[in-house]
This record gives sequence, C-alpha cells and structure tokens, in this order.
Amino acid sequence: MVRVFVAGHNCPFGKRAFVNSERLPHRLRRIAMSYDLTDLRLFVAIAEEGNLTRGAARAFLAPSSASHRLRRLEDALHTTLFERQTRGVALTPAGEALLRNARQVLASLEQLHANLSPFASGLRGHVSLWANTHATHTFLPDDLAGFLRQQPQVRVTLEERTSTDIVVAVASGEIEVGVLADSGHSAGVDLRPYRQDRLVLIVPRGHALAGQAQAGFAEVLGHPFVMLHAGSAIHTFTMNAAAALGRHLDVRIQVRSFEAVCRMVAAGVGIGMVPRSAVRQAGLSEPPVVLEVNEPWAQRDLQICTRRGAPLSGFAQALVAHLAASAQVQAYAQN
Repeated sequence: MVRVFVAGHNCPFGKRAFVNSERLPHRLRRIAMSYDLTDLRLFVAIAEEGNLTRGAARAFLAPSSASHRLRRLEDALHTTLFERQTRGVALTPAGEALLRNARQVLASLEQLHANLSPFASGLRGHVSLWANTHATHTFLPDDLAGFLRQQPQVRVTLEERTSTDIVVAVASGEIEVGVLADSGHSAGVDLRPYRQDRLVLIVPRGHALAGQAQAGFAEVLGHPFVMLHAGSAIHTFTMNAAAALGRHLDVRIQVRSFEAVCRMVAAGVGIGMVPRSAVRQAGLSEPPVVLEVNEPWAQRDLQICTRRGAPLSGFAQALVAHLAASAQVQAYAQN
C-alpha cells in the first residue's frame, strides 16, 4: 500500500488529496509508481548475478528484504520479471525490457550526481562548447587542457557537432561558444580566427595514387575509404560531398579518431581524408603518403563562434580569450 498525492479537477477525492493506492480508481492505480531507486538497483543486481541472494548482497539487503522488494516491484508493474529456477533466476521478456530501461535510469542518475558534485566542491562555473570533428580531434585537447589548468574551478562540456549545427545553436543562444569551419551561414554570429588547416588525402605507400601530388575528390571515390565513425561531423561532411557529386563512398572501415585513420591507411586498409595537422600529430614512424585535395572546400580554417550582440558570461569570455591567444601563439611559432 502506498500513499499517492492526487490533484486535478477530475480527482474523485476532491481537487487535492493524499490517498492510499488501493483506493484509487483502476485507471489511476495503474500509473501510481510504488517502487523506488533501491528497487531498481536491486533488480539490476539480481539480473546481473542471476541469483537473488547474491543480488541482495550487492544491494546491501537481506535476502528476505530483497524478496519482499522484488515481489512489490512485480506487483507494481503487473508482470513477472524473473523465472525462478533451481540454481537461480532468469529474466522474462518483461524483465529484459525493464533491465534496459533501469540501466538507463541509473546511468542518468549517476550523470546527474557527476554534474552536480563539483559545485559542492567549489566549482564556480560551467561553459558549454560545441566544436566540429576537426577541432575536437586536433587543436582543442591541448588548448582546453591549458584553459582548465588556469581555471581549475570551471567545467567545460564539449560536444562534437557539425559546423552548421554550431552556427544555429550559437545564434539561438543555446550555447555561448562554438569552434567550426566555414559553414556558409554566419547570420547572427561573430567569427574570429582560431586555426588554419587543410583537408588532405592520405594513401598507403605503394598505392596507385601515391605518386600524385594532388587529386580531385571525384577521382578517388572509386577507392575504399577509412573513415571516422558515422555521426561524426567529418563523416557527415564527407558523405555529403560525395552525394553532391551523385556518388557514394566505399567505406571499408570506421574508426574513432584521426590517429586511427592514419594508422589504418598506413597499414594498407584503404585511403582517407583528414586534416593535415592530424597526420603530424599521429607521429607514425612510417606515415601514409599525403596528397593535396584539389577542391575549394579543402581549406578548413577554424573559427571561434559567438552570438552577435550578446555579452558572454565571464567564464565563456575567458575561454574565448584563451583560445584566441593560443591561436596567436601557434601562428607566431610557425612564422
């Protein structure tokens, strides 16, 4: 039996009332949540152990208490979650569905605690930064590390997005700062230089293209590619570039970093297209052969994006200043 707060003009007990769940009409009783996070943690532990006693021990509960909670959970959900067996328990189809969702709920709760706990330890600020694949995998790691050393009480949330998405998010005020390549859309935002770079083709030594200094994108579409994973900004960009030519990429393998692309290409798996800086940073003893991409979009100068006419928060302003200063230091070192 659970006390449930019910409110609304259609409440059979008045506009507001605390009632026992048994007194609720059936249509309301079905949505009364009479289980808690301890029940979900216990359920996950039993499911993963395949045994009620071991699951109870993981949840720091006595077996009798765990059994009672499990029965209450099954009653609340109006379904059987486990099939009792001689040596333990096995999930029913309903149990398997609950396990997936319970893990998501508990993971979200852990993320909530992770997001809030720094504030209890003196965290003073937070900055959301969106960046395209190029910036995320090349220049930003070192620059953000330097910024966070200077600002130890600031947290930065970095998300990888396409340049077009970044412009839209900054212009609408969803985020304060973005790092992108030229998206062709800059209405409502201010852009300032961050880094200069260029997309290049990389091919294995001895490959048919290895003797060329440059190639057009259309010329290489017949070769198998090593690509970053689907959903990455550069994967989306490259697929769209092929589609604009009425062609499709032959993607042989997808990996999670530019360094992995370089290693796979050097090993002869296929050809790839990466920023020139990524080839240098991979630091391979036998790097792949680099060809210039003979396309106007190959020049991928990165820019810092902020909302036009909108003042930045103090920590966002500090981040922008740090990124701009880092760019100037690198430009000076290269000259």
